[in-house]
Amino acid sequence: MNKSSSQLPSSGNSEPPPARKRIFHFWRCFWLTFLVVSLAYAWYCFYVPTNNIAWADNYTSAQQHAADSGKPIILYFTGEWCVPCRVMKRQVWADEEVKTSVNAQFIPVAIDVDNPDTAAVLSRYNVGGAPVTIITDPQGNALRWRAGGIGKSEFLELLNAPNPSATKDL
Repeated sequence: MNKSSSQLPSSGNSEPPPARKRIFHFWRCFWLTFLVVSLAYAWYCFYVPTNNIAWADNYTSAQQHAADSGKPIILYFTGEWCVPCRVMKRQVWADEEVKTSVNAQFIPVAIDVDNPDTAAVLSRYNVGGAPVTIITDPQGNALRWRAGGIGKSEFLELLNAPNPSATKDL
């Protein structure tokens, strides 16, 4: 009887078979990699580098500064929740060429579409969402605009486009 009990497999061996251990290791590595990549992508989507644009504090001060200097105004309608706005801030507004052009030729102002204090400006320019970029003359009359997220080249074209009111006078 002693021999038969010693031939039974011992229940103390808790090691899984090698194939099962490899599959478990694969899935553990897969989900860990997925987590790291997902977190990196989320950080990238919401990361916005600082830029050196000389933003006006609000629309009223931008309008006053534009009237004093004779420069046109760039109105950039944005929101904290707006992913295309963040992409533009990362790819357009942080660019050195854009910074130089905007600071030299325009009075830029960023307007938060969710701020109740900006309701009059949103109504004046008929803006319902973000991002919207409008270039106005010093008096606040809209000259050119683009709705939606735009890239650096399209933004520079918007900045350098001829003034439609100036061509009417010729």
